[in-house]
Amino acid sequence: MPLTDTHIKNIRHTGQPKKYFDGGGLFLFISPTGSKLWRMAYRFEKKSKLLSFGEYPAVSLKDARERREEAKKLLSKGIDPNVQKKEAKAAQLAELKDTFHNIALEWHGTRTAEFSSKHRGTILFRLETYLFPAIGKMPIAKLEPHDILAVVRPIEQKGLFETSRRLLQLVSQIFRYAVITGRAKHNIAADLRGALRPRKVTHRAAVTEPSKVGQLLRDIDNYDGYFPIVCALRLAPLVFTRPTELRAAEWSEIDFKAQEWRIPAERMKMKQMHIVPLSEQAIKVLEELRPYSGNGKYLFPSIRTETRPISDATLLNALRRMGYAKDEMCTHGFRSIASTLLNELGYNRDWIERQLAHGERNEVRAAYNYAEYLPERRKMMQEWSNHLDKLKNSTA
Repeated sequence: MPLTDTHIKNIRHTGQPKKYFDGGGLFLFISPTGSKLWRMAYRFEKKSKLLSFGEYPAVSLKDARERREEAKKLLSKGIDPNVQKKEAKAAQLAELKDTFHNIALEWHGTRTAEFSSKHRGTILFRLETYLFPAIGKMPIAKLEPHDILAVVRPIEQKGLFETSRRLLQLVSQIFRYAVITGRAKHNIAADLRGALRPRKVTHRAAVTEPSKVGQLLRDIDNYDGYFPIVCALRLAPLVFTRPTELRAAEWSEIDFKAQEWRIPAERMKMKQMHIVPLSEQAIKVLEELRPYSGNGKYLFPSIRTETRPISDATLLNALRRMGYAKDEMCTHGFRSIASTLLNELGYNRDWIERQLAHGERNEVRAAYNYAEYLPERRKMMQEWSNHLDKLKNSTA
Protein backbone atom coordinates (compact mmCIF):
# COMPACT_ATOMS: atom_id res chain seq x y z
CA MET A 1 0.00 0.00 0.00
CA PRO A 2 1.36 3.48 -0.88
CA LEU A 3 2.85 5.57 1.89
CA THR A 4 1.20 8.63 3.43
CA ASP A 5 2.73 11.56 5.31
CA THR A 6 0.85 10.52 8.45
CA HIS A 7 2.24 7.00 8.24
CA ILE A 8 5.80 8.27 7.72
CA LYS A 9 5.57 10.69 10.66
CA ASN A 10 4.31 7.92 12.95
CA ILE A 11 7.13 5.47 12.10
CA ARG A 12 9.03 4.73 15.30
CA HIS A 13 12.73 3.96 15.28
CA THR A 14 13.46 0.49 16.69
CA GLY A 15 17.22 0.50 16.19
CA GLN A 16 16.88 -1.90 13.29
CA PRO A 17 17.03 -0.98 9.57
CA LYS A 18 13.68 -1.27 7.80
CA LYS A 19 12.11 -0.50 4.41
CA TYR A 20 8.64 0.95 3.73
CA PHE A 21 7.58 0.66 0.08
CA ASP A 22 5.54 3.21 -1.85
CA GLY A 23 5.45 1.54 -5.27
CA GLY A 24 7.32 1.79 -8.55
CA GLY A 25 10.59 0.92 -6.81
CA LEU A 26 10.37 3.84 -4.36
CA PHE A 27 10.80 3.07 -0.67
CA LEU A 28 11.68 4.79 2.59
CA PHE A 29 14.71 3.29 4.29
CA ILE A 30 14.94 3.64 8.06
CA SER A 31 18.65 3.51 8.95
CA PRO A 32 20.02 2.06 12.21
CA THR A 33 20.43 5.64 13.45
CA GLY A 34 16.79 6.49 12.71
CA SER A 35 17.30 8.58 9.54
CA LYS A 36 14.47 8.33 7.01
CA LEU A 37 16.10 8.06 3.59
CA TRP A 38 14.41 7.88 0.20
CA ARG A 39 15.64 5.16 -2.13
CA MET A 40 14.52 3.78 -5.50
CA ALA A 41 15.31 0.26 -6.62
CA TYR A 42 15.58 -0.30 -10.37
CA ARG A 43 17.27 -2.48 -12.94
CA PHE A 44 19.54 -1.21 -15.69
CA GLU A 45 21.27 -3.44 -18.23
CA LYS A 46 20.11 -6.47 -16.23
CA LYS A 47 21.75 -5.20 -13.02
CA SER A 48 19.98 -4.24 -9.78
CA LYS A 49 20.73 -0.66 -8.69
CA LEU A 50 19.71 1.88 -6.05
CA LEU A 51 19.10 5.60 -6.50
CA SER A 52 19.12 8.02 -3.53
CA PHE A 53 16.72 10.94 -3.38
CA GLY A 54 17.62 12.46 -0.01
CA GLU A 55 16.26 12.49 3.53
CA TYR A 56 12.72 12.94 4.77
CA PRO A 57 11.28 15.50 5.61
CA ALA A 58 13.75 17.72 3.64
CA VAL A 59 12.58 15.70 0.64
CA SER A 60 8.83 15.27 1.03
CA LEU A 61 6.77 12.30 -0.10
CA LYS A 62 5.53 14.36 -3.04
CA ASP A 63 9.11 15.32 -4.00
CA ALA A 64 10.28 11.72 -3.80
CA ARG A 65 7.46 10.55 -6.07
CA GLU A 66 8.28 13.27 -8.62
CA ARG A 67 11.90 12.21 -8.65
CA ARG A 68 10.83 8.59 -9.10
CA GLU A 69 8.82 9.55 -12.18
CA GLU A 70 11.75 11.53 -13.57
CA ALA A 71 14.00 8.51 -13.07
CA LYS A 72 11.49 6.24 -14.83
CA LYS A 73 11.42 8.61 -17.82
CA LEU A 74 15.22 8.40 -18.06
CA LEU A 75 15.07 4.61 -17.89
CA SER A 76 12.52 4.55 -20.70
CA LYS A 77 15.09 6.42 -22.81
CA GLY A 78 17.87 3.99 -21.97
CA ILE A 79 19.59 6.38 -19.55
CA ASP A 80 20.88 5.26 -16.16
CA PRO A 81 19.49 7.73 -13.56
CA ASN A 82 22.56 7.28 -11.36
CA VAL A 83 24.89 8.25 -14.21
CA GLN A 84 22.67 11.23 -15.00
CA LYS A 85 22.76 12.27 -11.34
CA LYS A 86 26.56 12.05 -11.16
CA GLU A 87 26.95 14.04 -14.38
CA ALA A 88 24.59 16.74 -13.12
CA LYS A 89 26.50 16.96 -9.84
CA ALA A 90 29.83 17.17 -11.68
CA ALA A 91 28.44 19.94 -13.88
CA GLN A 92 27.23 21.81 -10.80
CA LEU A 93 30.65 21.51 -9.15
CA ALA A 94 32.31 22.67 -12.37
CA GLU A 95 30.06 25.73 -12.41
CA LEU A 96 31.05 26.57 -8.86
CA LYS A 97 34.72 26.15 -9.76
CA ASP A 98 34.65 27.73 -13.21
CA THR A 99 33.34 31.14 -12.26
CA PHE A 100 34.44 34.19 -14.22
CA HIS A 101 36.53 35.19 -11.19
CA ASN A 102 38.46 31.91 -11.08
CA ILE A 103 38.98 31.65 -14.84
CA ALA A 104 40.11 35.30 -15.00
CA LEU A 105 42.69 34.78 -12.25
CA GLU A 106 43.90 31.61 -13.96
CA TRP A 107 44.23 33.51 -17.25
CA HIS A 108 46.03 36.36 -15.49
CA GLY A 109 48.50 33.95 -13.91
CA THR A 110 49.37 32.13 -17.13
CA ARG A 111 48.83 34.47 -20.06
CA THR A 112 50.24 37.71 -18.62
CA ALA A 113 53.41 36.23 -17.13
CA GLU A 114 55.62 38.00 -19.70
CA PHE A 115 53.97 41.39 -19.20
CA SER A 116 55.62 44.05 -17.07
CA SER A 117 54.63 44.04 -13.40
CA LYS A 118 53.03 47.45 -13.91
CA HIS A 119 50.85 46.23 -16.79
CA ARG A 120 49.86 43.06 -14.89
CA GLY A 121 48.88 45.23 -11.95
CA THR A 122 46.76 47.45 -14.16
CA ILE A 123 44.92 44.42 -15.54
CA LEU A 124 44.28 43.03 -12.05
CA PHE A 125 43.02 46.43 -10.89
CA ARG A 126 40.49 46.52 -13.75
CA LEU A 127 39.32 43.00 -12.94
CA GLU A 128 38.91 43.68 -9.22
CA THR A 129 37.39 47.14 -9.63
CA TYR A 130 34.94 46.68 -12.49
CA LEU A 131 34.40 43.03 -13.46
CA PHE A 132 34.62 40.85 -10.34
CA PRO A 133 31.98 42.74 -8.31
CA ALA A 134 29.47 42.44 -11.16
CA ILE A 135 30.10 39.03 -12.77
CA GLY A 136 32.89 37.42 -10.76
CA LYS A 137 30.69 34.82 -9.04
CA MET A 138 28.83 33.80 -12.18
CA PRO A 139 29.76 30.55 -14.01
CA ILE A 140 31.63 31.68 -17.09
CA ALA A 141 29.70 29.25 -19.30
CA LYS A 142 26.39 30.87 -18.28
CA LEU A 143 27.34 34.46 -18.93
CA GLU A 144 25.47 36.17 -21.77
CA PRO A 145 26.41 39.23 -23.86
CA HIS A 146 23.88 41.37 -21.97
CA ASP A 147 25.69 40.55 -18.69
CA ILE A 148 28.91 42.01 -20.09
CA LEU A 149 27.15 44.99 -21.65
CA ALA A 150 25.56 45.76 -18.27
CA VAL A 151 29.10 46.23 -16.90
CA VAL A 152 30.78 48.22 -19.67
CA ARG A 153 27.88 50.40 -20.89
CA PRO A 154 27.49 52.43 -17.63
CA ILE A 155 31.26 53.05 -17.64
CA GLU A 156 31.04 54.32 -21.21
CA GLN A 157 28.11 56.55 -20.28
CA LYS A 158 30.27 58.19 -17.59
CA GLY A 159 32.61 59.28 -20.36
CA LEU A 160 35.28 56.66 -19.58
CA PHE A 161 35.40 55.50 -23.19
CA GLU A 162 38.90 54.05 -23.11
CA THR A 163 38.22 52.15 -19.87
CA SER A 164 35.02 50.59 -21.24
CA ARG A 165 36.81 49.56 -24.43
CA ARG A 166 39.72 48.05 -22.47
CA LEU A 167 37.33 46.10 -20.24
CA LEU A 168 35.57 44.59 -23.25
CA GLN A 169 38.95 43.59 -24.71
CA LEU A 170 39.86 42.03 -21.36
CA VAL A 171 36.64 40.00 -21.22
CA SER A 172 37.28 38.82 -24.78
CA GLN A 173 40.78 37.60 -23.91
CA ILE A 174 39.51 35.74 -20.85
CA PHE A 175 36.72 34.11 -22.84
CA ARG A 176 39.13 33.03 -25.58
CA TYR A 177 41.18 31.35 -22.85
CA ALA A 178 38.04 29.71 -21.43
CA VAL A 179 37.10 28.38 -24.88
CA ILE A 180 40.60 27.01 -25.47
CA THR A 181 40.61 25.26 -22.07
CA GLY A 182 37.11 23.82 -22.52
CA ARG A 183 35.26 25.92 -19.94
CA ALA A 184 33.18 27.92 -22.42
CA LYS A 185 31.80 27.15 -25.85
CA HIS A 186 31.80 30.65 -27.33
CA ASN A 187 33.50 34.01 -26.88
CA ILE A 188 30.43 36.08 -26.07
CA ALA A 189 32.43 39.32 -26.12
CA ALA A 190 32.72 38.87 -29.88
CA ASP A 191 28.94 39.34 -30.09
CA LEU A 192 29.36 42.84 -28.64
CA ARG A 193 31.50 44.11 -31.49
CA GLY A 194 30.16 47.56 -32.33
CA ALA A 195 28.18 47.87 -29.09
CA LEU A 196 30.44 50.60 -27.72
CA ARG A 197 31.22 53.98 -29.19
CA PRO A 198 34.03 53.69 -31.79
CA ARG A 199 37.45 54.71 -30.60
CA LYS A 200 38.45 58.17 -31.75
CA VAL A 201 41.75 57.79 -33.56
CA THR A 202 44.24 60.57 -32.95
CA HIS A 203 47.16 60.61 -35.32
CA ARG A 204 50.61 61.46 -34.03
CA ALA A 205 51.85 64.80 -35.25
CA ALA A 206 54.45 64.37 -37.99
CA VAL A 207 55.72 66.19 -41.05
CA THR A 208 55.38 63.77 -43.96
CA GLU A 209 55.76 65.97 -47.02
CA PRO A 210 59.20 65.16 -48.50
CA SER A 211 60.27 68.81 -48.62
CA LYS A 212 59.31 69.33 -44.97
CA VAL A 213 61.08 66.11 -43.96
CA GLY A 214 64.21 67.43 -45.63
CA GLN A 215 63.90 70.69 -43.68
CA LEU A 216 63.43 68.75 -40.42
CA LEU A 217 66.62 66.80 -41.07
CA ARG A 218 68.54 70.01 -41.76
CA ASP A 219 67.15 71.58 -38.59
CA ILE A 220 68.32 68.57 -36.58
CA ASP A 221 71.84 68.82 -38.06
CA ASN A 222 71.92 72.52 -37.17
CA TYR A 223 70.55 72.06 -33.65
CA ASP A 224 73.00 73.33 -31.04
CA GLY A 225 72.38 71.34 -27.88
CA TYR A 226 73.62 68.54 -25.63
CA PHE A 227 75.46 66.28 -28.07
CA PRO A 228 73.78 62.95 -27.08
CA ILE A 229 70.39 64.62 -27.68
CA VAL A 230 71.53 65.77 -31.12
CA CYS A 231 72.68 62.21 -31.90
CA ALA A 232 69.36 60.78 -30.70
CA LEU A 233 67.49 63.15 -33.01
CA ARG A 234 69.79 62.28 -35.92
CA LEU A 235 69.36 58.55 -35.28
CA ALA A 236 65.56 58.66 -34.79
CA PRO A 237 64.61 58.91 -38.51
CA LEU A 238 67.23 56.31 -39.46
CA VAL A 239 65.91 53.58 -37.13
CA PHE A 240 62.29 54.79 -36.48
CA THR A 241 61.91 52.79 -33.26
CA ARG A 242 59.51 53.90 -30.54
CA PRO A 243 60.83 56.88 -28.54
CA THR A 244 61.09 54.83 -25.33
CA GLU A 245 63.13 52.18 -27.15
CA LEU A 246 65.47 54.77 -28.63
CA ARG A 247 66.15 56.92 -25.58
CA ALA A 248 66.95 53.89 -23.37
CA ALA A 249 69.25 52.22 -25.93
CA GLU A 250 72.31 50.56 -24.38
CA TRP A 251 75.76 50.11 -25.87
CA SER A 252 75.62 46.38 -25.13
CA GLU A 253 72.76 46.10 -27.64
CA ILE A 254 74.82 47.52 -30.52
CA ASP A 255 76.80 45.13 -32.74
CA PHE A 256 79.06 47.27 -34.93
CA LYS A 257 80.47 44.26 -36.78
CA ALA A 258 77.05 42.90 -37.76
CA GLN A 259 75.67 46.45 -38.09
CA GLU A 260 72.69 45.57 -35.93
CA TRP A 261 70.89 46.92 -32.92
CA ARG A 262 69.18 44.08 -31.05
CA ILE A 263 66.62 45.40 -28.61
CA PRO A 264 65.82 42.78 -25.92
CA ALA A 265 62.23 41.62 -25.46
CA GLU A 266 61.80 43.24 -22.05
CA ARG A 267 62.28 46.70 -23.59
CA MET A 268 59.86 46.14 -26.47
CA LYS A 269 56.16 46.99 -26.33
CA MET A 270 55.19 43.58 -27.70
CA LYS A 271 57.75 41.77 -25.50
CA GLN A 272 59.57 40.26 -28.48
CA MET A 273 63.23 40.83 -29.31
CA HIS A 274 63.62 43.26 -32.22
CA ILE A 275 66.45 43.62 -34.75
CA VAL A 276 67.19 47.03 -36.23
CA PRO A 277 69.61 46.84 -39.20
CA LEU A 278 71.97 49.81 -38.99
CA SER A 279 72.71 51.70 -42.18
CA GLU A 280 76.09 53.28 -42.87
CA GLN A 281 74.60 56.62 -41.83
CA ALA A 282 73.38 55.17 -38.51
CA ILE A 283 76.78 53.62 -37.83
CA LYS A 284 78.40 56.99 -38.47
CA VAL A 285 76.17 58.65 -35.87
CA LEU A 286 77.05 55.96 -33.33
CA GLU A 287 80.76 56.26 -34.03
CA GLU A 288 80.55 60.00 -33.39
CA LEU A 289 78.61 59.39 -30.18
CA ARG A 290 80.87 56.65 -28.80
CA PRO A 291 83.60 59.00 -27.43
CA TYR A 292 80.94 60.85 -25.41
CA SER A 293 79.04 57.96 -23.80
CA GLY A 294 80.69 54.73 -24.98
CA ASN A 295 82.20 53.98 -21.57
CA GLY A 296 78.79 54.04 -19.90
CA LYS A 297 75.62 51.98 -20.13
CA TYR A 298 73.36 54.23 -22.17
CA LEU A 299 73.89 55.74 -25.60
CA PHE A 300 71.99 58.82 -24.52
CA PRO A 301 72.63 59.39 -20.80
CA SER A 302 70.82 62.11 -18.91
CA ILE A 303 72.67 65.39 -18.69
CA ARG A 304 72.37 65.13 -14.88
CA THR A 305 73.46 61.52 -14.33
CA GLU A 306 74.90 58.71 -16.42
CA THR A 307 72.85 56.13 -14.50
CA ARG A 308 69.67 57.11 -16.35
CA PRO A 309 68.90 57.80 -20.01
CA ILE A 310 67.40 61.00 -21.32
CA SER A 311 63.63 61.33 -20.94
CA ASP A 312 60.93 61.47 -23.61
CA ALA A 313 60.38 65.09 -22.65
CA THR A 314 64.04 65.89 -23.40
CA LEU A 315 63.70 64.95 -27.07
CA LEU A 316 60.29 66.59 -27.31
CA ASN A 317 61.60 69.83 -25.83
CA ALA A 318 64.43 69.81 -28.37
CA LEU A 319 61.88 69.67 -31.21
CA ARG A 320 59.98 72.56 -29.62
CA ARG A 321 63.16 74.65 -29.37
CA MET A 322 63.74 73.96 -33.07
CA GLY A 323 60.36 75.58 -33.73
CA TYR A 324 58.13 72.52 -34.24
CA ALA A 325 54.74 72.93 -32.55
CA LYS A 326 52.94 70.06 -30.85
CA ASP A 327 50.46 69.73 -33.72
CA GLU A 328 53.31 69.65 -36.23
CA MET A 329 55.88 67.14 -34.97
CA CYS A 330 56.44 64.85 -31.99
CA THR A 331 59.07 62.23 -31.14
CA HIS A 332 56.75 59.44 -32.26
CA GLY A 333 56.39 61.25 -35.57
CA PHE A 334 59.64 59.77 -36.92
CA ARG A 335 57.82 56.43 -37.14
CA SER A 336 54.95 58.04 -39.04
CA ILE A 337 57.41 59.63 -41.46
CA ALA A 338 59.05 56.28 -42.19
CA SER A 339 55.75 54.41 -42.49
CA THR A 340 54.22 57.00 -44.82
CA LEU A 341 57.18 57.56 -47.13
CA LEU A 342 58.33 53.93 -47.32
CA ASN A 343 54.83 52.90 -48.36
CA GLU A 344 54.75 55.70 -50.92
CA LEU A 345 58.13 54.54 -52.24
CA GLY A 346 56.59 51.11 -52.88
CA TYR A 347 58.38 48.97 -50.32
CA ASN A 348 56.74 45.72 -49.24
CA ARG A 349 54.24 46.49 -46.48
CA ASP A 350 55.25 43.37 -44.53
CA TRP A 351 58.87 44.57 -44.43
CA ILE A 352 57.78 47.97 -43.16
CA GLU A 353 55.42 46.56 -40.49
CA ARG A 354 58.09 44.15 -39.26
CA GLN A 355 60.63 46.95 -39.02
CA LEU A 356 58.11 49.06 -37.12
CA ALA A 357 57.76 46.08 -34.73
CA HIS A 358 54.00 46.22 -34.90
CA GLY A 359 52.04 43.56 -33.03
CA GLU A 360 51.83 40.00 -34.36
CA ARG A 361 48.44 38.32 -33.88
CA ASN A 362 49.86 34.82 -34.15
CA GLU A 363 51.70 34.16 -30.85
CA VAL A 364 53.66 31.20 -32.21
CA ARG A 365 54.80 33.16 -35.24
CA ALA A 366 55.61 36.17 -33.07
CA ALA A 367 58.11 34.16 -31.06
CA TYR A 368 60.29 33.73 -34.14
CA ASN A 369 59.56 36.77 -36.27
CA TYR A 370 62.30 39.07 -34.97
CA ALA A 371 64.49 37.98 -37.92
CA GLU A 372 61.64 37.84 -40.44
CA TYR A 373 62.51 39.52 -43.77
CA LEU A 374 65.88 40.50 -42.30
CA PRO A 375 67.86 40.51 -45.60
CA GLU A 376 65.11 42.56 -47.25
CA ARG A 377 64.95 44.92 -44.28
CA ARG A 378 68.72 45.46 -44.34
CA LYS A 379 68.49 46.58 -47.94
CA MET A 380 65.42 48.72 -47.24
CA MET A 381 67.03 50.46 -44.24
CA GLN A 382 70.14 51.40 -46.21
CA GLU A 383 68.08 52.66 -49.13
CA TRP A 384 65.87 54.57 -46.68
CA SER A 385 68.90 56.31 -45.16
CA ASN A 386 70.12 57.18 -48.67
CA HIS A 387 66.69 58.61 -49.47
CA LEU A 388 66.77 60.76 -46.33
CA ASP A 389 70.16 62.11 -47.38
CA LYS A 390 68.66 63.14 -50.72
CA LEU A 391 65.77 64.88 -49.00
CA LYS A 392 68.14 66.65 -46.63
CA ASN A 393 70.42 67.81 -49.43
CA SER A 394 67.55 69.00 -51.60
CA THR A 395 66.59 72.65 -51.35
CA ALA A 396 63.54 72.32 -53.60
